[in-house]
Order: sequence, then C-alpha cells, then structure tokens
Amino acid sequence: MSPVRRAALAAALCLVTAGCATAPLNRAGSLATYDDLKASDGVLTKSVLRVDKDYVLAAKTVRLMPTRFSATAAAGVPFSEDQRRLISNAIDRAVCAGLSERFQVVGGTEQSDLIAHAVITHAAPTDPAAAGASKVVSVVPTILLPGVPVPVPRIPIGLGSLSVEAEAKDLRGKQKAAMVWGRGANSFTSAGRVSQDGDAYDLATAFGADFSKLLVSGNSPFGTGPSLPSAESLSTTLGGAPKQAACEAFGRAPGVAGLIGERIGLPPDWTDKGTPAQSPPASN
Repeated sequence: MSPVRRAALAAALCLVTAGCATAPLNRAGSLATYDDLKASDGVLTKSVLRVDKDYVLAAKTVRLMPTRFSATAAAGVPFSEDQRRLISNAIDRAVCAGLSERFQVVGGTEQSDLIAHAVITHAAPTDPAAAGASKVVSVVPTILLPGVPVPVPRIPIGLGSLSVEAEAKDLRGKQKAAMVWGRGANSFTSAGRVSQDGDAYDLATAFGADFSKLLVSGNSPFGTGPSLPSAESLSTTLGGAPKQAACEAFGRAPGVAGLIGERIGLPPDWTDKGTPAQSPPASN
C-alpha cells in the first residue's frame, strides 16, 4: 500500500475511533504578516500558507535562523530545556536537509536571497505510560501468531501534537513565504515513544519536510503524491554527512539507530545527540 493510501486509511480510522490528537493553528506573532494566508490541508495536517512562487523559485541561497519555542508554548508543556532544544533542532535539521535539494544553504551572517525561521507555537506532551502500554500490546500478536504480520493500532490516549509557524523573508524583511502548521499524533502511523517529548519530536521532522517543500517547489506540499528521495537525502536520513556543509551545524540524523529507537519506543535523546555543541565529548 502506498504512503498516500496508508495516510488516507489512517485518517478515516481516526475519524471513526477518535484515534488522532488535534493541534491548533496558533499564532505567536513572529511572522511579518498573516495576511493572505490560505487553507491548505494535508490528510493528517492542518495548515494555512502563502508563497511568492516567482521570487522563491528564482532564489538561489537561503540562511536559517534557529527555531525556538514561543513563550506561551514553552510554558504550556512539561518539557525540559534539553527536550525543547532537541525538538527545535529536529526542525532545523529537517528544514536544512530539505532545502539542500535546491538551495545553497549559507551559515553565520552571510547574505542570502532568503532568510527562514520557525517558531513552535504549541506542543502537547505524550503520555509515556500509554505509549509504553501500546508497545507491550503490539508485541502480543507476534507471540500468539508468530510469523503473521498483524498491525496493532496505538492506544488512543495521551497522543502528542505540535504546531509551528514559519516564514522566509528577503534581505529587506519582506515576507516571501509563510506557513502556519499543526498536526497531532495518531493511533495508526505514529510510532509512540516512552517519553513526554516523543510525539512532538517526531512531528518536528514532518513539519521540517513540509516547510522545506514549500520553498523548494513554490507550491503547497499537500495534495500531491509522494516522490522518491534522492540518494543524497537517503544517505542523510541514515546518518550520513548532509549535502550542504552549513547543515552540519544541526548535527547528523540518528540514522539506523534512530529508526530502530523510534520503532521500539525509545526516548528521542537516547539516539539523537543534537548539535555538535550539545553532543557529549567522546571518552578516551
């Protein structure tokens, strides 16, 4: 079954069983303007957006400002500073990797055609106990029916969510693209981690992919079929060096260890060490 059909099925099941968390399209006031934003929803995602397609497609270089939590979002969730930093960095890493497909990503204070930034406006924590129970339940069919693949939905309790607003501006500060985005975890496509920041961390990567597609294509990332990843993006996902050197500032993806960790429900910080500055020094 294709990813689109799986997502459509998940959405239909969510409607029937209420197995989806909701995420509001909150505004933190970080965008230059909220005018002319139009609804553009995905199967599981709500968003409003706008894009100056001609300018964005003509742009060659982009610089990323660090993602941050709004004061309201930071105060509204029981995440530690390290957890908030890991979620923010997951957005930056995903945006940088996605933009690398077409743009030259520059660092520091170098001039660029676009300057992009994102602000997390809402986050709902995952219930670690419910996520852990889901992992236990998912093991039962493999014991009772060995060798028979039986999908087991995640328990629809304590699902996390994430909302983000982001924009790209030119050097004069004029908005060229903007997106207000919200998505909740669901019982069918969200793995579930035994950590309060688990769903928000996983959804951070989903937002980064959507926002970068908006800038790379000049079109909404929703309503089109999936495309095959390039060899370079696949290598980056598996923990290889990023295509653009500037993206090293956000550290490398957890790779295979991260994929396994997500599958079995490990907390994000067990496999993702964040930026190079956050990573612990290697022991001798």
